[in-house]
Amino acid sequence: MHIKPIKRITGGAVQYDGAGVKLVRVIGYHDTKEFDPFLMLDAFDATDPKDYVKGFPWHPHRGIETVTYLIEGEIEHGDSMGNSGTINDGCCQWMTGGSGIIHQEMPKPSTLMLGTQLWINLPQKDKMTDPAYRDIRSSQIPLVKGEGKEVKVISGTYEGVAGPEQGDYVRTLYLDVKLEKGTEFTLTLDPEHTLFIYLVRGSVHTDGQEVPFHRAILFGEGDTLSLKAGDEGARIFLYSAKPLGEPIAWAGPIVMNTREELAHAQRELQNGTFIKHA
Repeated sequence: MHIKPIKRITGGAVQYDGAGVKLVRVIGYHDTKEFDPFLMLDAFDATDPKDYVKGFPWHPHRGIETVTYLIEGEIEHGDSMGNSGTINDGCCQWMTGGSGIIHQEMPKPSTLMLGTQLWINLPQKDKMTDPAYRDIRSSQIPLVKGEGKEVKVISGTYEGVAGPEQGDYVRTLYLDVKLEKGTEFTLTLDPEHTLFIYLVRGSVHTDGQEVPFHRAILFGEGDTLSLKAGDEGARIFLYSAKPLGEPIAWAGPIVMNTREELAHAQRELQNGTFIKHA
């Protein structure tokens, strides 16, 4: 057993995106090499609806998957394939942008908007796959209980329990972990895979440090994650997947492998041929 050390801690910066949504960009454009295959993580934690109700009006995606998961809150959404619906407390929207999709996400006023949106890169061979949309309801996400801990399995497998998703293109472990004060959490993982956690609430002790909430921890080489919850317990999102190791060309909501592919996508947006599947 080789305990994973802390490789990097990032808190991100408050930014405004969409039509003026206040959020924390935990990882982003300059972090792609270390966090591969994860491109971006935006965190929402707001009690004032003015921080988010302007939402994310119609915008395109190509070459990535977006995974939106809410602990609390409500977001209405629609896309160019005719899908529409609502993500609310404990629900997840897993969208494959693939060859091209245009969608919008419009948060609704609520007591608390708490959750994240994760961007997962698509492998070069799958960049232009058919777009797809999966609506994962709270009731579909299994809950594994242990002493002082509760683990929701959104994607991948934990203690033999499979989540509703595995990741069609990038097999991804995505856990929502709630720990009571002083509870220890260990997990054996493939040492070849990227692993990071985002602390939603509370704090954790790991590698001789206490790390507070609203931080992400990227872990280094090793096969075992070892955490201990702080005095207020902890709520953690855990993400792990095998790196792609491919070149990245990124402009806004489109992520390809070359600048030429980005330019081609921009031309298609301008001439109306971006959407391949209605």
